[in-house]
Amino acid sequence: MSVTGHTRSAGRSDPAQGPQKAASIRDVAQAAGVSHQTVSRVINGHPNVREETRRRVREAIDALGFRRNATAFALASGVTRSVTVLTSNTLLHGYAATLQGLEEASRAEGYTLGVRLLTPEDDLDRTVASAADAGGGLVVIGFDRLGAAALDRVPAHVPCAAVVEAPAPGDKPGRPAVWADDREAARTATEHLLELGHETVHYVAIPASTGARRSAGPRAEGWRQALESAGVVAPDPVGKGWDAPSGYEAGKRLARDPDVTAVLCGNDDLALGVLRALHHAGRRVPEDVSVIGFDDAPHSAFLTPSLTTVRMDFQGLGRTAFGLLRTQLDTDAERTPPVLAEPSLIVRESSGRRRA
Repeated sequence: MSVTGHTRSAGRSDPAQGPQKAASIRDVAQAAGVSHQTVSRVINGHPNVREETRRRVREAIDALGFRRNATAFALASGVTRSVTVLTSNTLLHGYAATLQGLEEASRAEGYTLGVRLLTPEDDLDRTVASAADAGGGLVVIGFDRLGAAALDRVPAHVPCAAVVEAPAPGDKPGRPAVWADDREAARTATEHLLELGHETVHYVAIPASTGARRSAGPRAEGWRQALESAGVVAPDPVGKGWDAPSGYEAGKRLARDPDVTAVLCGNDDLALGVLRALHHAGRRVPEDVSVIGFDDAPHSAFLTPSLTTVRMDFQGLGRTAFGLLRTQLDTDAERTPPVLAEPSLIVRESSGRRRA
């Protein structure tokens, strides 16, 4: 996982002591020897507080690690803080789980979250401008070309963060962004199949966020790099979409070739379609063909056979993206390092050793 922007470590309680109850405004008042109303005035910058009192309250806040409840503040002040998410999809697992992480993080900090769905028929400039004019900040999910194009159109003065595909080595998004290293994850998945004795690995591609070629995108690049490192010429990728029907069409094509013994799919929905196509063609999984998916969608463990796949922490990406945005919206927000699981290969029943 990678994040653009600077972070600093925050203090943590000793795990051996168990979870600590968060300090309340009344705890601060008691420690400083003042009323809770006085603490509230200090927190909100009210001028009618003596400097000595202000100093004691701030010392108590620092000593207790007190953090203002953003939800209560928003209700008390009448200030509604909002975030708008721009995304082209809310159904596929990666998008939906990223949205879930964004919603959890924004709700915990007292922000409301809205979603603006992007479609190819949109006037993209007008859609982005309308979302920006609504106030608050923007989070763009840029896993595809439409999302990436929307991110490019966000005005420079608008607070914005993004969740994106892993950029090319040395490249850096123009806005604060977070991404997972799915390039290396695809490389690991491909190497796993080669280690099982498969002579090559075919790839069912997802559309990339940039370029129109099936061979574009970090997952395709990781797959190809693994084959090239093993001295194997990469076969042409197949696939035209994101969903199970696209995977089924690609799987029918692969099933007709008896030399195909291993397939890496750009996501689990594609893998679902590939498994069905192989079944209809009489190709057994994993006895005849090994299949690996990507993302570890909830259904993957319950397929027959259960799907070997790459687990991605999309919820963590969403939470981290909100953190990047919040530091732009609230200059007093604490900048904490992201806590995000790295992609990992989950080996299940659909991958196995190549048989003669």
